[in-house]
Amino acid sequence: MTTARTLDSTFAALADPTRRAILARLSLGEASVNELAEPFAMSQPAISKHLKVLELAGLISRGRDAQRRPCRIEAAPLAQASGWLDNYRRFWEHSFAQLDDLLEELKAEQAAAKKSTKRRNTKGDKT
Repeated sequence: MTTARTLDSTFAALADPTRRAILARLSLGEASVNELAEPFAMSQPAISKHLKVLELAGLISRGRDAQRRPCRIEAAPLAQASGWLDNYRRFWEHSFAQLDDLLEELKAEQAAAKKSTKRRNTKGDKT
């Protein structure tokens, strides 16, 4: 799958809160479909549909352990999404740093203006 398609699939899968909750649970370790379905008020087939979306996006894989098919999280697509987001994080950090610099400059100008006004007022009081 190309990077763009991987990102599209990852973000589409992550758009659903149930799928994000499933991934959060799987970040603690592998689990069966029944274990994953437990905290949700939905049927096992509904959970299975969510798992299929996660699997097609490459975010989870399913193994075979006798009759059990444990699910486990797959980190690669999440790492790609994180890398993509890092570009924007750097952009915003740079933008906020520029804003901080501008605010410091404005504060310094404002402090200098107050000091100048105070000196003029003090000189005017002495004469």
